[in-house]
Amino acid sequence: MDPAPATPRWNLERPYLTGRFHQEAKSAAAAQAPGSKPFSLDSFSRGAGASTGSVIGSFAASVQELLVIDDLLSALVGIEGRYISIKRVHGKEGYVAFQIDSSMDLAFQERTRQIFPLCEDYVLVSQFVESRSHFKNGLVNHALAAALRAFLLDYQAMVAQLEHQFRLGRLSLQGLWFFCQRMMSSLNALAVLVEKATSNNTSGSATLNLLQSQAKAMGGDSAVRSLLEKMTEYASAAYLRMLERWVYEGVIDDPYGEFFIAENKSLQKESLTQEYDAKYWQQRYSLKEGIPSFLTNVAAIILTTGKYLNVMRECGHNVQVSLENSKLMSFGSNHQYLECIKSAYDFASGELLTLMKDKYDLIGKLRSLKRYLLLDQGDFLVHFMDIAREELTKKPEEISAEKLQSLLDIALRSTAAASDPTHEELICCVERSSLLKKLATLKDLDCACPADKLAAADVDQSMQLSITGLETFCLSNKVQWPLSLVISRKALTKYQLIFRLLFHCKHVSRQLCSAWQIQQVFRSVKILGTPILRSSILCRSMLKFVNSLLHYLTFEVLEPNWHLMHDRLQTARSIDEVIQIHDFFLQKCLKECLLLSPELLVKIEKLKALCLQYATSIQLLMPSIEVTNSENKSKSGKSRSRTNKSQDRDQQLKLTSENVIMSESILKFEAAFNSELQSLAPTLSNSSHTEPYLTHLAQCILGVRIDQ
Repeated sequence: MDPAPATPRWNLERPYLTGRFHQEAKSAAAAQAPGSKPFSLDSFSRGAGASTGSVIGSFAASVQELLVIDDLLSALVGIEGRYISIKRVHGKEGYVAFQIDSSMDLAFQERTRQIFPLCEDYVLVSQFVESRSHFKNGLVNHALAAALRAFLLDYQAMVAQLEHQFRLGRLSLQGLWFFCQRMMSSLNALAVLVEKATSNNTSGSATLNLLQSQAKAMGGDSAVRSLLEKMTEYASAAYLRMLERWVYEGVIDDPYGEFFIAENKSLQKESLTQEYDAKYWQQRYSLKEGIPSFLTNVAAIILTTGKYLNVMRECGHNVQVSLENSKLMSFGSNHQYLECIKSAYDFASGELLTLMKDKYDLIGKLRSLKRYLLLDQGDFLVHFMDIAREELTKKPEEISAEKLQSLLDIALRSTAAASDPTHEELICCVERSSLLKKLATLKDLDCACPADKLAAADVDQSMQLSITGLETFCLSNKVQWPLSLVISRKALTKYQLIFRLLFHCKHVSRQLCSAWQIQQVFRSVKILGTPILRSSILCRSMLKFVNSLLHYLTFEVLEPNWHLMHDRLQTARSIDEVIQIHDFFLQKCLKECLLLSPELLVKIEKLKALCLQYATSIQLLMPSIEVTNSENKSKSGKSRSRTNKSQDRDQQLKLTSENVIMSESILKFEAAFNSELQSLAPTLSNSSHTEPYLTHLAQCILGVRIDQ
């Protein structure tokens, strides 16, 4: 906020012109121009009494009355007379007290003292008007000071009329008291108002709240209450103009920091796609303390309305708000201003939602994320895993992201994804840590287990597996403004967590399928009781587990939840509601995919690790008869007899069945896998009472129904 302009120098040097002399003590003024003569309150008296030394009591009663009326007319506008003086009130800066010559007739003294409060209130109000007219005090105080100045002009006009009657000889002291009655209560109410405003140094909404509270406190005096309500209306005009610009243009026109909405310009929209904990949408514009009481109930709506308009303006979208019958002129008892605010909100909300859905195709972008990051379209992934296998088996720090990106582009162009223009927005990423460690670093996720325990339970440490790109590979997506409001860096990270779980499950399934294919060469020979048959049964069990897990994740979690989100988005009425629906979808998917249930996730990861170790062992230990067959077929014009082939196969089968290392390995894998699978059932059962989705998981991977 730019500093307020300084008060013009002439405003300090010419106190008689501005009324600033009311604020000065009888000593020399504190701020005088060099060479100018100091002024004091003594110099404001008309001097007769002070110079002659005469006292008013030396005159006749009729003369005393004329003299005191003459002085009172001056005192009513804050000027000392010959027999009425102004004294400072000690301990109360800016307050004055009027004093009368003690020699005056007692009846006149009593009547004069009854008029003095009006004089003192005038001085107090006029001082407030002068002090609050400076730039630094803000637009609301400026407007209030202007309204008070207009009231004081009416008051001064009354004093001028009384003086005219006095010059015509038609005004008595009793008559003066009578004519002042009308102004006594009004000016006193204003004096009380400015006294509270001065002591609390109010500005902006605090001044408006004070005006409203004072008006309500004067419920028994309709005239005074009407006056204070009029002052409130005048003072709020500047505030309502600020409010109008915000709810109709999305612009904060607040040169003195009075508006209840603050802008943090250090937060940029680019942070939404760069920072996980970006606070742009929550904190770029926020509510400040000191909301006007008449706007308290709609403050959040006002904030949101301007935020929506700002988004559209930053998109280069021209916003035309219909102002017909929507001007925020006042906040009277008819609450018309509330209807204006509600209309502005409905317009801004509908316009932004239409812009996001039509021009920026929000639903299409979400479908693209489902297609690629939630593996709704998996043909490209199969091709990619084939051609990128060599690169993905490297350690994460050795992998070339550029090479992976090229391979991904090849896979996308050679599959059905080639017809989808959004595939060009996919980006390859390689994380440096396992899925469990990544979950441990995300503090805001509602995990049921502390991060340190989650990291300590890392399967890759307990199973002594080396991390490769197959465990850390994930996809990202280019998201442009304003879609980044919905699909922020945090939302993309949640998509990536789900993708990594699905991708690794796919990898485990492919490895088990390779192991299964190797074992199919033994189908023609029945070797009961040998490790080969046990291995075949174990491989089928592992495949059933992994494929059932994939089925659960895809068809029991992601698919129904996505369709539920899609249906809700069709009826959403604001972008905040869209963000809430999307975040709820991601959170629910993370939870039902077990990513927020560390105990279950660790068990699932251990089972997958066992499957991978088994598949690797099979590929290393099982002989490859297909190689021998392919070499024999390559011989020109010659083929071995079926008898010789059968003998070779039987010989290899015999060697395989007698392989002690393989037998022991299969027995170990079988025992470990069955043990882990059996320990999963009670864990699911214990948690299914509070989490019903675990019943579906148990039915998928264990084939049992857990009673809830």
